Amino acid sequence: MDSYSVEDTIAYAKKLAGEVRPGDIICLDGDLGVGKTVFAQGFAQGLGITSPITSPTFTIMNIYESGRLPLYHYDVYRIEDESEMDELGYEEYFFGQGVTLIEWASQIPDCIPADARHIVIRKNPEKGMEYREITCS
Repeated sequence: MDSYSVEDTIAYAKKLAGEVRPGDIICLDGDLGVGKTVFAQGFAQGLGITSPITSPTFTIMNIYESGRLPLYHYDVYRIEDESEMDELGYEEYFFGQGVTLIEWASQIPDCIPADARHIVIRKNPEKGMEYREITCS
């Protein structure tokens, strides 16, 4: 998917949020400043969450329960060892009744189930400073 603006990215994330079911896991990867948190904001909007969405860089996880499904929003950039995820009780959330969105998911490959959706966001300055290529697999 080609995104030429923050609004395009939010619209795509909202659409994806309309398709998720309890227990779904969405993995977000991309360089710093590429728009992972913008994507998370649009995703939350698509679930009907009206609370401000910020990246849980220092808290690792934020929980939002006001939408169609609970959203478990992780930012695992600061995770140095996957065993830290065990300490956080991640399985309760990954396999719970909500949907899990993980920024920097490539940091914890052994924690990610095989059926998770992977989204990679990339910049391409040749197509403009706001351009993002969003790939979903």
